[in-house]
Amino acid sequence: MIAFLKLLFRNKLATLGAVVLTVIVILVLMTPLLPLPDPDVTATADRFKRPLTGGHLLGTDHLGRDLLSRLLWGTRLSLAVGVAAAVIAAFLGSAIGITAGYFGGKVDNIFMRGVDMLMAFPYILLALAIVAALGPGLMNALIAVAAVNVPFFARNIRGITVGLAGREFIDAARLAGMGHTRIILTELLPNVLPVIIIAMSTTVGWMILETAGLSFLGLGSQPPQADLGSMLGEARSALISHPHTSVVPGIMIFLIVMSINLLGDGVRDALDPRLRSGALSRPLPTTLVDRKGEVPPATDDLLAIQELATQFHVGKRIYRAVDGVSLAVKPGECLGVIGESGSGKSVTALSVMGLVASPPGVITGGAVRFQGEDLVGAPYETLRRRRGDRVAYIFQDPLSTLHPLYTVGHQLAESIQSHHDVSSSEARNRAIQLLKDVRIPNVESRLDNYPHEMSGGMRQRVGIAMAMANEPDVIIADEPTTALDVTVQAQILALLNDLRRERGLAIIFITHDFGVVAQLCDRMAVMYAGRIVEEGPTGDVLAHPLHPYTKRLIACVPELGEGRRELAAIPGLPPVVDDLPPGCSFAPRCDKAQDRCRAGDVSLDRSGVRAVRCLYPEEAL
Repeated sequence: MIAFLKLLFRNKLATLGAVVLTVIVILVLMTPLLPLPDPDVTATADRFKRPLTGGHLLGTDHLGRDLLSRLLWGTRLSLAVGVAAAVIAAFLGSAIGITAGYFGGKVDNIFMRGVDMLMAFPYILLALAIVAALGPGLMNALIAVAAVNVPFFARNIRGITVGLAGREFIDAARLAGMGHTRIILTELLPNVLPVIIIAMSTTVGWMILETAGLSFLGLGSQPPQADLGSMLGEARSALISHPHTSVVPGIMIFLIVMSINLLGDGVRDALDPRLRSGALSRPLPTTLVDRKGEVPPATDDLLAIQELATQFHVGKRIYRAVDGVSLAVKPGECLGVIGESGSGKSVTALSVMGLVASPPGVITGGAVRFQGEDLVGAPYETLRRRRGDRVAYIFQDPLSTLHPLYTVGHQLAESIQSHHDVSSSEARNRAIQLLKDVRIPNVESRLDNYPHEMSGGMRQRVGIAMAMANEPDVIIADEPTTALDVTVQAQILALLNDLRRERGLAIIFITHDFGVVAQLCDRMAVMYAGRIVEEGPTGDVLAHPLHPYTKRLIACVPELGEGRRELAAIPGLPPVVDDLPPGCSFAPRCDKAQDRCRAGDVSLDRSGVRAVRCLYPEEAL
């Protein structure tokens, strides 16, 4: 509960809604205890008194009744009716939705066709018809409002239930001999309850408005009983001459509905498990920077990552995804970064141009220098000019690069025109040439395809073409050939190799494939638990690995035709970066580890062109 409230109140609008609604609820609960005049007693001699006159804080209405008293009692009644209607609609609608979704077949058809019939009528007309049939009155208005909102709950809950009814845990419950009622109450209901709560929190405001609308038309509360809608209805004739009689209930309706909607949005977000690890708002355009310590001095490298530290702050936990990583590339050089999933390779790459989502991502140390300019903490406009122009990315998932609603030709042209002042025809011609460069057949017809009309390999090639669109100085490639077959992979690697040699293009290539590293990369770095554990010329590292982790990784690569029948594996799992073991992070999985390895931090030992983070390397440096 405490964690839920913390998430809820991180949303400032939800906090504002909660504060306003809490004040209103406290006032209406205290109404019977307050020294207020009777809201129904008329005094024609005091009619239409203005606010703050004659002892009436908000003035009086056309019959001389105190507006403050009627407002508080009317708000009390409107809130009660709105909440009651929401509970009734949620109970009936959820029962229908769960039953229809669980049983399916004829039960589903019968229930949902009845719901469809109700939804065929405009809800306000249906509510008017129900009240007309039952007669005017607040209770009948409540029944009408609840009835017209039942389909909303039934449709939503039925959709969730259909997805759950075929899951393995439901089948297991049936096999265990549980009856239908028990399965619905103990297995399905707990899973759909958050959706019901969210739906209720976002619909209470509508129901208060609907009830007020019926009362405004004279079909809800009847004189002398007051609710917010009837107060508006009685005051409409004096709207011009005595506007305060309409403004007072109108402002209260506005405050109630807005506060409930804001709070409902916050509740929806706080209960959404996809948002618990991040913010309740959209990520910032650049990664948040909270840099501590000294900034490393500039170097003569084209791109230099210097002692970079990137963390994810999730509640009280701090995940050190990147912890003091230093890498550098010069023009025409290719650096390979390799390691197990979760070692920090992609986060390092995204940190270069401030693309790590914030919150929860935070760059806490180091620098990233492009041509000597520090990009960590640089203004958004500076990063925007560099992104995709001088420093380009090839992402592992092409769908994170391509927009589903635009053709690939349009997106390629946009990536060019966003950085360079060229005509549409020139940008289109450039896009055609780019697609030819990445070996896409029938380019003229493919140019007008949407991403979903292309295979995964084709989309990946489009992503590579987009990265090369502006002839960048640096390309950061995050496993760009994963979705490609072997022949096309070889072509793309040859293309990237030609580009870096012809144009002096620098490449940081993130991969799991030692074959790709051996073919393309001049140097390679091995990452583990957010740190560089070994670095050096590719040939030297592959032939003579120094760190036990590097040696184990290479041993895991299958060797065809060598007669090996057993595949090597590294025992254990990579550590969780919010709870790293003391000393060397690889020590729990290393057969060479000794007490010294667990005693304290192990620094990266650089001697000549090789670097290793190990007290007992495989070979002497």
